[in-house]
Amino acid sequence: METQGNPLPEPKPGEHPFAPYVRILGKGKRGSRSLNWDEARHAMAMILNGDVEDVQLGAFLMLLRVKEETADELAGFVQAVRDQAEAPVGLKVDIDWSSYAGKRRHAPWYLFSVLMLSSYGLRVFIHGAEGHTPERMYLSEALAAFGFKPASSWSDVRAQLELHNFSYLPLSCFAENLAKMIDLRPVMGLRSPVHSLSRLINPLNAPTVLQGIFHPPYAGLHQEAGLRLGYSRVAVIRGEGGEIERNPDNALTVYKTERRDNGEGALSEEVWPALFDRRHVKPQSLSTNHMKAVWRGEASDSYGEAAAISTAALALLEAGKASDQESAMALAKELWENRDRARF
Repeated sequence: METQGNPLPEPKPGEHPFAPYVRILGKGKRGSRSLNWDEARHAMAMILNGDVEDVQLGAFLMLLRVKEETADELAGFVQAVRDQAEAPVGLKVDIDWSSYAGKRRHAPWYLFSVLMLSSYGLRVFIHGAEGHTPERMYLSEALAAFGFKPASSWSDVRAQLELHNFSYLPLSCFAENLAKMIDLRPVMGLRSPVHSLSRLINPLNAPTVLQGIFHPPYAGLHQEAGLRLGYSRVAVIRGEGGEIERNPDNALTVYKTERRDNGEGALSEEVWPALFDRRHVKPQSLSTNHMKAVWRGEASDSYGEAAAISTAALALLEAGKASDQESAMALAKELWENRDRARF
């Protein structure tokens, strides 16, 4: 999306060029305001280019945290990342899948969902960040257990998509300074807008953008930002642990944004019912060996299998491969039953 034509703030004589953006947010109850699209885009571009001082970055992020970012700010930040991601033109994928939270209570069963979707012919691009929160299992660990490894460049992504129909590229490989900002969480003690904007990047312009968040009040913000970014379809869920993974013990609300044929965007919600009457007890530990045994059919896990199948069903429905929840679940169950158990 092009600039909206708003003039950018000018620094006062002798000021650092980034100082106006700190001032806009921090001038007090009466003097402060939110950034518009162009200001947010330019401010984030300066951050990504390393053109800000550390103290400015910390102040900027925490002022935004206290104020809470707007949809225009979030969309402007995302556009700046997209501008600099250097994603190859013409590399097509069906689903943009973000993985930024890590798993603590349950294993990353969504990996099975991705494997099922890819076996069906859907091309899934995953981007994420890891290690910022201790005692969590991140995607790369699960991938390694199943014989896969993250991509390290866009050329790797292209090759992996051709070979497997899915690829995982860490954020650090295409937006290094943004990845470093996520790593500031244990330093600041708080999340920042980076945790929201990273999920919206969609660098390969997938027609379906799936997002898992932890805090439901942010769902509307993600919907509105997706609308401003011009994405065809966005589906936001409160995923298990903040990942794109359905908790089958609970009813699931999907917060959607869809761009219609006339170019207008529409917001909607859809509820999927819980799949169990009673909640499962979380496992004492997370094990990729157990995941492999479940995939091979050597062990059973009612929670994990339901999580993988229902997450795949959600993706199939949002990607237009099923007409309703019932047919999406039926297709996902079929993909699970027909998986290549000897593959891993």
